[in-house]
Amino acid sequence: MNLGGAWGQERIPAAQYDAARDAVHAAHRAGYTLFDHADIYIGGDSETVFGRIIGEDAVLRQAVQVQTKCGIRLPGNTAPAGAPAHYRLDRDAVRSSLEGSLQRLGVDRVERLFLHRPDPLTPPEETAAALDELHQEGLIGSVGLSNMTTEHVVELRRHLRAPVTAVQMQLSLAHRNLVEAQVLANHPDGAAVSFPRGLPELCAAEGIEIQAWGALAGGVYSGATPPRASAAAHGPSDQGEAGRRDRPAADAAGEPDRAASSAGAGGLPDTPEERTSALVARLAERLEVPAEAVVVGWLLRLPHGIRPVVGTLNPRRIAACAQAPRAAQLMTHEDWYALWTAARGRPLP
Repeated sequence: MNLGGAWGQERIPAAQYDAARDAVHAAHRAGYTLFDHADIYIGGDSETVFGRIIGEDAVLRQAVQVQTKCGIRLPGNTAPAGAPAHYRLDRDAVRSSLEGSLQRLGVDRVERLFLHRPDPLTPPEETAAALDELHQEGLIGSVGLSNMTTEHVVELRRHLRAPVTAVQMQLSLAHRNLVEAQVLANHPDGAAVSFPRGLPELCAAEGIEIQAWGALAGGVYSGATPPRASAAAHGPSDQGEAGRRDRPAADAAGEPDRAASSAGAGGLPDTPEERTSALVARLAERLEVPAEAVVVGWLLRLPHGIRPVVGTLNPRRIAACAQAPRAAQLMTHEDWYALWTAARGRPLP
């Protein structure tokens, strides 16, 4: 979602095309086949840059699949400057968003169109009818639902003829509510945990893929940002997505990744982020995989068939994340729990 520059830019810097091209080709070499977009990312510039990259390489264009999203209206981006941030999933909004994405991407169809956030004002049958039209016209292969409750998924599927093939939620070693909700049942701390109840089970029963956005946890456990500074990296929010992905500026400048180095008394890590980063580093050395693979592998170790969405633009980190399946295979039951306990900062109940 940071492909092509910075949020709020007036034009795409020429250097960003080169950085984006390096990232996309690194992903292709590493075996990535599905690329995740949205109409709001960099005000549409992410799709524009990606469209230019695949447009200049026929082999790449044939090899990749694209999914994109609609529904979020940001002032000065997908909505007029004076408008409030809001959501729109009425027929005209869904169609116009997709048409704009197709034009910027330079493609005739997308593999999947996600509804980015729920819109309380639009009846689900209207949204479903719009999606069915796009599917019948061959403009979308299927439907995805992002940041929605189990009830949203059930209700929209009830009205849809087009297949729902994926749901997308924020999931990572830093955003653990999927597993926290399970162990904190019948526990006082459970009231503070929010994850759609029954969503993993519904997806498993219906063959719906779970995609995890922010899977690399913003790089906080793998050396991209110092643990103590992780909160400051958060950007405009779907904006939360912008802040929880890797920040590419330092990598583009050729500067080394900043390793977690803060420590408490006696030189030992003294925050959950620092302790988790240290554990990730030890596991990476033992398993002979990069730290990024350990972080993403923690998600893949879950029995839900999760597909991680990796947002870094650093070619090295992109390649490192491609080793996550190996990390998940080598990671023991105890390793996985040790990472979870370190990240949550307190023992399991």
